[in-house]
Order: sequence, then C-alpha cells, then structure tokens
Amino acid sequence: MSFVTENPRGGCVLSGINSVLAAIDHVCPILHSGPGCCMQTTAAEQGQSGHKHACFVSGVSLPSSNMLEKEVVFGGANKLRTTIQGAIDIIDAQAYFVLTGCTAGIIGDDIQSVTYEFTEKGHKVFAIDTPGFAGDSLLGYETVWNTFIDKVIQPATKKKADLVNIFGIVPYHDPFWAGTLEEIERILNKLGLKVNTFFTKHQGIDVVEHCSEAALNIIINPWLFKGPAEKFEKKFGVPSIRFPFVPVGATDTTRFVREVASALKLDDELVNRVVKEEEDYVYSYLAQSIGQLSWKRFAVAGDASNAIAITRYLANDYSFSPVLVVITENIFRPEDKERIIKEISELEYANPPKIVFASDQWEINKAIREEPEDISLLVGSTNEKEVALEKEIQYLNATFPMNERLVFNRTYSGYRGSLTLTEDLYDNL
Repeated sequence: MSFVTENPRGGCVLSGINSVLAAIDHVCPILHSGPGCCMQTTAAEQGQSGHKHACFVSGVSLPSSNMLEKEVVFGGANKLRTTIQGAIDIIDAQAYFVLTGCTAGIIGDDIQSVTYEFTEKGHKVFAIDTPGFAGDSLLGYETVWNTFIDKVIQPATKKKADLVNIFGIVPYHDPFWAGTLEEIERILNKLGLKVNTFFTKHQGIDVVEHCSEAALNIIINPWLFKGPAEKFEKKFGVPSIRFPFVPVGATDTTRFVREVASALKLDDELVNRVVKEEEDYVYSYLAQSIGQLSWKRFAVAGDASNAIAITRYLANDYSFSPVLVVITENIFRPEDKERIIKEISELEYANPPKIVFASDQWEINKAIREEPEDISLLVGSTNEKEVALEKEIQYLNATFPMNERLVFNRTYSGYRGSLTLTEDLYDNL
C-alpha cells in the first residue's frame, strides 16, 4: 500500500548529490534529466538551508540535457554528449559529474560510456548513475562519496600522521554546515592537526583526490556513512571513528576532543591544555548569564545528529529539562536507532525524554501537540513553527528545513557555537 509523506525534509537522491557536489569548489554537476530537475533539486536542499546557495553553479544555471519525448523514445546519449561538451567549453570547472534523473534512469541511457569518451581526452568527467527515485537526499551524500572512492580518490604515496578527514556533516541539509566545519577545524587545528573538510576554504577536487593520505576518518553522525567508511578503509587503509552527533557545548566537545586524541595517540599535555583553554573560554561567558534565562521544559524536532546535540547541551550544560525528542530522519538499521536512543537517554542532569521517530509532518505535529507534559520551548525546523504558535510556546528555528533565517557561517557546534545557541535562546523569549 502506498503512502504520502507530508512535508518531506529534503529531496530525492539526485537533490542530495547535486547539493554535495555544489559545495565543493569549482565542481560542476551536469544533469541528464528532464527540464525542471535542476531548479527543483536545488530548491529541495539549498533552497531550504538558510537562504544560501552554491557560488559556482546551481539551480537553473546547471548544465542539463533537458530530456523530452524524443530522448525518451530514441535515447538521450547524443544530447548528453553535446551537453557535456558545452559545459566544458563554457564552465571553467576542475571536475564535472554527470547525474541521472528519473527519466534517464527509466530508459537506461548508458552515461558511463559517454563520460568515458571525455575521460579519454583528458577531461575529469565522471558518471554518477543513480536516478532520483533510488532514495532520498541523504543517500545522495553517501552516493557521492562511494563514487569518489571508486573513481576519484587516488592511493596515497605517503601517509600524513597529522591529517584527518571529516565526514557526516551534510552540506545544506545541515543549515549550519559551513560554520560547524569551521569550528571543528579550529579545534582540531589547536591539537596540531590538519583537516580536510572538503566543503570550506575553497577546498576542491584536488583535496578529494589526495584525502587517502589522512591518518583518520572522523564521522560526525550517528548513522550516516557506514558503507563508504568500510569501503574507504578497505581500499585505502584509513581507519574511522564515529562520534555520534555534532558536539555542542563544553561537555560533549571535550568528549569529542578526547576521543579523537585517543584514536591518534596525541600528546596528553597538549590535549589537556587545549581543553582547559576552551572550557575556560566558554564557562567564563556562561557564568555571566546564570539566572538570565528562565528554566525551560523543552522539545526538539530535527535530524538525529542535531537533535541529540541540542538535547544533550540544554540538559547537561544548561540544566533545562527535556520532555520530547522527535527524530525526523528515516532510520532503518536497528543498531542506529539504539545508538540514537542511548545518546539521548543517558543524560547527566535530567530524566530521559520521550523519543519519537517520525518523518511525516502530521505525525511530528501530533507528537508535539498531544504531549501530555508541559513544554515551554520548542527547538525545531520551519515546519514546527505552526504547532509552536498554536501551543503559544517559545520557538527556535535551529534544524532543517530553515526558511526564515539567513545563515552564512553561524554554528551551534563546538565550544564557541554553544554560546551562539544560548544567545539565540535568549533572543527568542
């Protein structure tokens, strides 16, 4: 029996692939799809992420074969060939990736052989043959990295003991992705590490090509990137650790720092010094706000990584009481659900909240609306604003989709980002 999801968060797999590639400097997606997919797939992710879009190519400026009835009947390979050549002639990209829409996927166009023609001529043109109907936008993130591992990343000639790769923070699907990656990098830099974020500091395809030189892959997400991590380690010998949520606040960011330090066997004296400096910075400000923000009973609705992070920070570091947490992603593996529940339930200073897994907006609103315990603060997406107004409670738009805020490099993550989150709570009383 079919069903309809009200207000799905994000788009199809093509949308996810498009947005991940668009966040890498001077990479050009080329769509082999019907008219409209360029704009719609961009709008589904970038258009819902704090009003920022790719600077290089995005939306209606993306090259597309714009398949019509003729291509459906006779095949679209020739039109794709001219589209790729036109993109190479006009757009000065470092790499081009051909993506298939549903139309091309249904008729079975052989995009691999078409892209190979350009590869033989020395152009960096790669095919990602995963039509939009194959899954959602988060699958797109994993699909991109599987393609990179198979076709783009080169074996390391020399390993770098101080280099790490960051995975699991998805561009645009996390509205704070840029600022979060910058804060994570800032902290790791203080530990003497160099960081491949892939999506900040104009890092391009050359960084992707040489990321096998890293000593460690750090996955910051409770469930994403399982398959690509295993493939990465098997092919390039780079081990992975998983930190199961975006660290927010001194307590969990210090935990993150110590787990990374343990995996890389970093100097204890250096690690302790960094932790002391960062914790002192945060606590010296928090001490000035004690008593300024009234005690709250709160609910959170959002993707697993950020929902865990916000819940733990507000409960452990700011002594609010969690009532309800709604995980709005589709989580399928039982071990992933168990990991998420564990991180939300094992709190230091509060009883565990009720945990609901729901991706349909009607079900999300129902869980919030019918929660018997009083809620005085709701942290969620733009989609939850209506139910917050209905219940007449404080509301903060802090998760995807985010349509009423402009976000450049703002973040709630790490040591310093937690101060921004606390400020935003006070501003939205």
